[in-house]
Amino acid sequence: MTQSLHPAAEKGFSLGAELYQQVRPSYPQEIAVWLQDRLQVGESSTVVDLGAGTGKFLPYLMQTQAKVIAVEPVTEMLQQLQQTYPTVECLQAFSNELPFANASIDAILCAQSFHWFANLETLTEIHRVLTASGHLGLIWNQRDSRVDWVKALADAIAPLEGDTPRYHSELWKQVFENQTLFKLDGLQTFQQAHQGTVEQVVSKRLLSTSFIAAMPTVEQQQLKAKFEQIVFDFTGLTAQDQISFPIRPLPTISGKYQINY
Repeated sequence: MTQSLHPAAEKGFSLGAELYQQVRPSYPQEIAVWLQDRLQVGESSTVVDLGAGTGKFLPYLMQTQAKVIAVEPVTEMLQQLQQTYPTVECLQAFSNELPFANASIDAILCAQSFHWFANLETLTEIHRVLTASGHLGLIWNQRDSRVDWVKALADAIAPLEGDTPRYHSELWKQVFENQTLFKLDGLQTFQQAHQGTVEQVVSKRLLSTSFIAAMPTVEQQQLKAKFEQIVFDFTGLTAQDQISFPIRPLPTISGKYQINY
């Protein structure tokens, strides 16, 4: 495995794997329908969850009855995945060195992960292992910053990002320029809400962000207090009060596989 991880991912996801599993939201049920209708994933398919993390996206792939393989480079994340989904085949590998034969995979899904490895080397490797009718699907859960307190939280986090790859920077889109392997093929936005206490679905969820999880504990706790104060200032809700965190899943940004042999 010669590909290197971004330092924020390597440290943050290693240290914060358990918290990530506990506090990150799931996806809307419509995702399972999208997988079957748009990506033609079914019981005869072999699909890969690339950058699978702790396995948050696996339930939707499993609903399709396809053969599912999870690929994740971070040991601690993979351990969390294996604890939760012991029957799923798991492989530790990087996106540019996939341990699959040519044209052997029907679909590759990148849920909350593609921005970490959006490079031509990865696209070429994905192209190699997909069948001639295969698909690449890209999915993200994004905070709905149209809501005032969510926007305030996003503004508080932004200065901490540094050069960490993020969906909202849209830098990941650049890899689809000037290449003939894939094309971006549509965007569909769903609505959902992450329900729970302010501490669970807001402050702790934000602490699971890679570059925050990589910070010293003292700094994390200071940020936790700041996040909870922001929510209180806008909503009057305290850490143990129930809240609905609005999310905009973007599951149909999909790379349509193009035959190019």
